[in-house]
Amino acid sequence: MASMEGSLSKWTNVMKGWQYRWFVLDDNAGLLSYYTSKEKMMRGVRRGCVRLKGAVIGIDDEDDSTFTITVDGKTFHFQARGADEREKWIRALEDTILRHAHRMRWDPNKPPPTVHEFDKKLVEADAYLQILIDQIKALEVRMDGMSDLAEKARCEVVRNHANDMLESIKHSIVMLQIAKNTAHPVNGVYQTPDTSPMSVDNTQAPRKDVQRQGLSAAGTSHRPSMNLIVPATSYSSSEEEDFYDANEYSDTPSSTTSPTIGLRPFVEPPSVEDSPENSAGQEQASSSVNKSRVSGTAAPPPVRDDGSLDYDALYEDESDHELDGLENHGSVVSHLISQVKIGMDLTKVVLPTFILERRSLLEMYADYFAHPDIFISIADFPDPKERMVQVVRWYMSAYHAGRKSTVAKKPYNPIIGEIFKCHWDIPGIPADSSSLVTDGPVPWCTRNQLTFVAEQVSHHPPISAFYAEHYNKRISFCAHVWTKSKFLGLSIGVHNIGQGCISVLDYDEEYIVTFPNGYGRSILTVPWIELGGSVTITCAKTGYSANVEFLTKPFYGGKKNRITTEVFQPNDKKPFLSITGEWNGRMEAKWADGRTEPFVDVNKIHVVKKKVRPIAEQTENESRKLWKEVTAGLRMKDIDRATNAKFALEQKQRDEAKDRKERGLKWETTMFQEAGENWVYKNPLIMRISPKNKPSNPH
Repeated sequence: MASMEGSLSKWTNVMKGWQYRWFVLDDNAGLLSYYTSKEKMMRGVRRGCVRLKGAVIGIDDEDDSTFTITVDGKTFHFQARGADEREKWIRALEDTILRHAHRMRWDPNKPPPTVHEFDKKLVEADAYLQILIDQIKALEVRMDGMSDLAEKARCEVVRNHANDMLESIKHSIVMLQIAKNTAHPVNGVYQTPDTSPMSVDNTQAPRKDVQRQGLSAAGTSHRPSMNLIVPATSYSSSEEEDFYDANEYSDTPSSTTSPTIGLRPFVEPPSVEDSPENSAGQEQASSSVNKSRVSGTAAPPPVRDDGSLDYDALYEDESDHELDGLENHGSVVSHLISQVKIGMDLTKVVLPTFILERRSLLEMYADYFAHPDIFISIADFPDPKERMVQVVRWYMSAYHAGRKSTVAKKPYNPIIGEIFKCHWDIPGIPADSSSLVTDGPVPWCTRNQLTFVAEQVSHHPPISAFYAEHYNKRISFCAHVWTKSKFLGLSIGVHNIGQGCISVLDYDEEYIVTFPNGYGRSILTVPWIELGGSVTITCAKTGYSANVEFLTKPFYGGKKNRITTEVFQPNDKKPFLSITGEWNGRMEAKWADGRTEPFVDVNKIHVVKKKVRPIAEQTENESRKLWKEVTAGLRMKDIDRATNAKFALEQKQRDEAKDRKERGLKWETTMFQEAGENWVYKNPLIMRISPKNKPSNPH
C-alpha cells in the first residue's frame, strides 16, 4: 500500500521551472512515483519514479520548502507548500529509505542468499544468544560471592549492559522470523515473487511500457504502486527535460558505488562536535574503521638535528595529500552517522579521525587577522565614514585565509580550558623589541605587533572566546562564538552564534559584527566549504551600518562564494556603497554617485603568517602542545596514533568534568569572563591605556 501521497512541485529545467506533480510513496516497494495529476495516477500513467534504496535526502537550510533526493547519479528537486508539509514528506521518505537500506547487502556478483541460508543464520544467532545467556548467569553467580563492593558495582554495570544487549538480540531474532514468514508465508496467501511489489526487475522495461504499468481503469480500489515493477534505475519521462538539474551534481556517486545505507554521510565545515561525551566504544569503533579505509603513504615527517620529531614544523607544514583515498571515505562516514536524520543536531556524533584538519578551532579563529595591516589601519582614518568602509574591507577579506585547501576538513574541537596565543609582525612597521607590552595578552610581544589569544570558555554549549589588540594603534577586537551543527542530508550546516566587537579607542567607537553560517557540501564525495547567511556590522556611536550577504550557490547555475554588501550612513535607507564579488577572490565597489572601483582582491594581497611560540615553551593547555600527538598521527597517516591521542585527551576532559561535578565545583576561566550574554577579555587594552596619552605614530 502507498504510505503517503499528495502534490509537490518538481523542478524540470531552467525554462519550465517548477511543475505540479502528484506523488505516491510506496513504502513496500521503496519507490516514489509521480504523475502529472491525481487522475493520471488513478489511470496508472506514471510520469517517472525515484528508487529510494541507497538514496540521500538533502535540504537547504535557508529555504524551508525545498528538498532533494539524490540516487542513481541523479538529483531530483522538490518543493512543498511549506515547512510542515516538507517535514512530513522527509520523515516518510527517510523511514522508507531506512527500511530498504540493509536489503540485498550481498555481493552482486554472487547469487542471492536462499531461505535455507537465512534459517542457518537464525540458528547461529540462537546459539550465540544462548552463549550470552550462559555468560550472564556465570557473571551473576560470581557476583553473589563477591565481598569487594567496588568490584561488585563494576560487574553490575557490565551485567546491566549485557542484559540490554540480550533483549535487543531477542527482539531482532523475533523480527527476523516475522520478516521471513511475511516474505515466505506457509499458507501461500501473499503474492508470488513474480508479482510482489518487493521483487526487482533487473531488466528495465521500455520506457513507455514501464510508465503505463500499474492500476487498470477498472481497478480503482487499489493503489497503482501495488502492481508496479520497481525499475532498475530512477527515471523520468523526459531525460532531456527533467535532468538538467542533475548536471550540477555530476560527481555524486551512483547507487551502484555509494553505500546502501539509507541515511547519510559527512565531512566537516567550521565545526561539527565530535563530543567528548561519546563513549570509548564508539571512538574505538571509529578507529577500527579508519585503519581499514585510510590509504596513501605519508611523506617523511620533519625531524630535528637529533633525529626527534619536529612538532613545531608539523603545524607549519601545510602540504597535504588531501585527495588520497578521500573518495573511499564516504561509506565510512555514512556508516558512522547512518542513525542521523535530517535537521538533527550533530553534537553527539563521533567523527572519524582521518577527516580532521591538523589544528584546533581556536587556532583557526586567528585567520581573521591574516591581513593585520588592514585591521589596524581602521584607526588611521580620521573620518567616521572612511573608518566604516575600512571595517567592511577588513571583514570581507577576513574569511579566505581560513580555507587553505579546496577540501573541507574539521579542526579539533577545543577542550575546555584550552588556550591559543600568537602574534603578527605588521608589514612596513618595525617590531621595536624594546617596547614589550608585559601586561598584554602576549607579554613577549611589542607595542608594534598585533597579538591574539583564544580560550575555550565553555563546553556546554561549546563556546570559544578570542581577543586581539595592537597597542600603538589603540585598536582591539573581542569576540565569542559557539557553533550549532545541523544535518542537511548532502550537507552539514553550522550556525555560528555570537558576535565580535572592534574597539577604536581614540574615537571611542565600537563596531559590532556577527558571523555567517558555514556549510560542508558534497559530503559523500570530496567535501568543500560554503558560507551563507546575513551578517551585520553596526556602530552605535556614529550610526553607520552594513549588511553583508554570503550567498550560497543555487542548484540551477550561479557561482560559488558570492558576497554582497550594502553600507549605510546614519538614518539612510539607500546605501552609499554597494560591494559585490567573491569572498575568496575579487570584490568591486559601486558608490552612490555611480563610480565603480576595485574594493579588495584577496588573491593579490599578502597573507601575513602568524607567529607561535615553540611547543617546548608552551604551557600544558596551549593548543599546539595539547594536540601535538594527534597532529603527528595525521601528518604521518598513522590513524591509530591520532585516534588514541585524541581519545586520551578527551577522556581526560571527561574525567575532570566528572570530578568537578562530584565535588560541586564550577569551571573557572583564565582570560575571559561572562558579561551578560557575551564573553569579554578580562584585561582589555581600554583598561590598561590612558585615552589622553595617545602614542606617537610609529610610521
